[in-house]
Order: sequence, then structure tokens, then C-alpha cells
Amino acid sequence: MDVRYINAFVRSISNTYETMCQLPVSVGKPQIKANEGPGTDVSGVIGFSGDAAGCVVLHFSFDVASKLATRFAGIDITPEHPDFADAIGELANMVAGGAKAQFDGLNISISLPNVIVGENHSVSASKVAPRIVIPCDTEVGQFHVEIGMEIGKPKTLAAAATQGAAS
Repeated sequence: MDVRYINAFVRSISNTYETMCQLPVSVGKPQIKANEGPGTDVSGVIGFSGDAAGCVVLHFSFDVASKLATRFAGIDITPEHPDFADAIGELANMVAGGAKAQFDGLNISISLPNVIVGENHSVSASKVAPRIVIPCDTEVGQFHVEIGMEIGKPKTLAAAATQGAAS
């Protein structure tokens, strides 16, 4: 993936959490994801379509997700709260939307957020495009953002999506 797109996500992560949660984020060095690794407790997922195909996934522990949702909403939000998934989904939406706004010359649509809540789960993505993991550290804990995105012509992307679904 082109560094311009990775940098767009880095800027969007910092801007979203500093603006919406009043929380500075120390963004670590992006790395290619080598394996599935350990599971996570809460994941906010946004898909991409159009001139790019793929998704961005924000991964959190229950504790960090609850603290971030609480800062975002301004009220105490635990995983049992009825608005917990909505808060996590909206943070994922803002990160994806903020990055998308910086993708000059690309016509990209983003999906509605999906939020997965469950101890030690994993989110599998297409194996066609490499996945980039961006580690993030805040005063309320660590989380990471995973990006799998392929830029190309819609016909090529449709074939890649079909191949990814079949593997």
C-alpha cells in the first residue's frame, strides 16, 4: 500500500482521538501484519469500495474501548451500555472518513460501521492485499488499527474480492 494512504490514516487517527476524545495518541511505526496473532475484545470495521477495496479495523480491549467510548460520549459507557457499539462504530467511521477525505483522485465509498464485541475474537480479511497494522498508545491504553486496502480498477478489484472470498 502506498505510504500516502497509510499517512492519511495516521493523521486521521490522531485527529479523531484528539478532537473527539480529547486524547493525544502516540502512533507507532506501521508494520505489515505477518499473522493473525492474538485476538481482541472489540473491533470496529469499515469497508471500502470503488477505486479501492478493503477495510479498516480498529481493535481494542474491553477496558480501552470502554474508556474511549466514555470520553467520546461524555457519559460512562461500558460494554453492557446500549450505546457502546454505536460509540465504537462512530469512532471507526470517523477514522475511515477522515482518511478517505485525503485520498485525492480516488472515488471511494465507505460502508456503515460494523462492531464485533466478544472476548478474544479475530477479524479475517482478504489475503490478496497486505494488511498494515498501526499501533496506537494513549493514556487510557493501547489499541491498533489494521488496514487492508487495494487500489485499482473496479474490474481488478472485483476479481481480487472474489479470489479473497474463495481462499
